[in-house]
Amino acid sequence: MITVHHLNNSRSQRILWMLEELGLQYEIKHYQRDPVTNLAPPELKKIHALGKSPVLTDGVITVAESGAIIEYLALTYGTTLIPESDSEAGRQYRYWLHFAEGSLMPPLVAKLVFDKVRANAKPFFIKMVANKIADKVMGSYFGPNIVANMQFIEQHLAANQWFAGDNLSGADFQMSFPLEAAASRGATDQHPNIVAYVKRIHARPAYQSALLKGGEYAYA
Repeated sequence: MITVHHLNNSRSQRILWMLEELGLQYEIKHYQRDPVTNLAPPELKKIHALGKSPVLTDGVITVAESGAIIEYLALTYGTTLIPESDSEAGRQYRYWLHFAEGSLMPPLVAKLVFDKVRANAKPFFIKMVANKIADKVMGSYFGPNIVANMQFIEQHLAANQWFAGDNLSGADFQMSFPLEAAASRGATDQHPNIVAYVKRIHARPAYQSALLKGGEYAYA
């Protein structure tokens, strides 16, 4: 039996969506973030040493990291979600599967961290210093990267319904979380093709079913 070790408001929601699209039977073991630190609970370390979600177990097999889980499920249960490797769709599939966490997520996470620094810095003079540092780093590095990434994705989706051409693929599951997170923070307001893509995902019956089973998720 496939088990998803699922943390609320996390990347593991996209794994539930993929399982629903594949029509597979699975069970969910729910974990809740610490209300103070927002980190995963220590119980997850019993499943994987890093104690992060998602983690998938399939019998004696344990797979961590979203991209690895998506590839495992696609190769084992849903080869239609992997385009032919020597095709343009196959090349796009591999690119976006790695782009999601390799290029897109790091500056988005950095923005989230600096936003929290701005909000929580005290007293006033420390807040001023923290804001100046955050503004400098975001303005000179992470901010421009976010803008460039969003424009790049917008152009791709202007010509493609899905990330690897005309059909849903593993790349779409991987790209869903960072785009949902970006949309929830207003980073896609000037990108109608990204907005339409996220709405297209959310309208899928399998996605809606995954939401019902997954529980709390702030990005849908």
